Amino acid sequence: MPTPNAIPVDKLARLVGTPACPILIDVRTARHFAEEPRLIPGSRPRQWDAVAEWAPALRGRPAVVICQQGQKLSHGVAAWLRTSGIVAEVLDGGTTAWARAGLPMVPVDKLRNCDTQGRTVWVTRARPKVDRIACPWLIRRFVDPEAVFLFVPTPEVEEVARCFNGEAFDVDAPDVFWSHRGELCTFDVMVQELGLATPPLLHLATLVRGADTARPDLAPEAAGLLAASLGLSRIYADDLAQLDAGMLLYDAFYRWCRDATDEGHNWPTNKPRPGA
Repeated sequence: MPTPNAIPVDKLARLVGTPACPILIDVRTARHFAEEPRLIPGSRPRQWDAVAEWAPALRGRPAVVICQQGQKLSHGVAAWLRTSGIVAEVLDGGTTAWARAGLPMVPVDKLRNCDTQGRTVWVTRARPKVDRIACPWLIRRFVDPEAVFLFVPTPEVEEVARCFNGEAFDVDAPDVFWSHRGELCTFDVMVQELGLATPPLLHLATLVRGADTARPDLAPEAAGLLAASLGLSRIYADDLAQLDAGMLLYDAFYRWCRDATDEGHNWPTNKPRPGA
């Protein structure tokens, strides 16, 4: 019999990475985090015993609460959220069931660049084109929906990252971890290092690499992605506005990679032919 107010792993997995994904709240104890130091993609750790403090900020947004087994902590926190008028469910089976299903998880040791509000901070070069929109999309959809992105002049990227406890990315510097490696672009590196190497994201990474490194031969769609990316860069003078617009672009390419690669577009054939 299904557990009341619970969402099964397979249903949540279909929502993760899409704009329809609810807020994911991980309320595991410190001991349980030590036993499994990875996060379900897009989830954010919260102190279960401080729910009264952070719950008001979630009003108007549905939530899924996650603990180790999907038992007392997540059910208690979800019930508390519902008393605050928040639609809240529990992940059935918790992180244990998610990991058992072989679904991707993000290592917490790759996410140390947080501000005082717990948001990850990322710094890159201004005037983005491909990689510097693709990577923020990946982070906001699969790592931290509240992530902060600072676009600054190229010579200032590393110093701004140091000053603001951020992670520099997609910049050619020897000490920058999140950047191109050989033939791989930064998006490739993030997909691998963040534990997100699922078939759809690996497919999308090929498109991004082809568009970002002048390799349209890697995939027919790479040229279209490059054209759309350059078009957005001409439409928007503000980098953050361009990122907002680019989120929809990458949402569409991701859903194509995940669900529609075998689907073609056929002109309607039920219309009468001329002269018939």
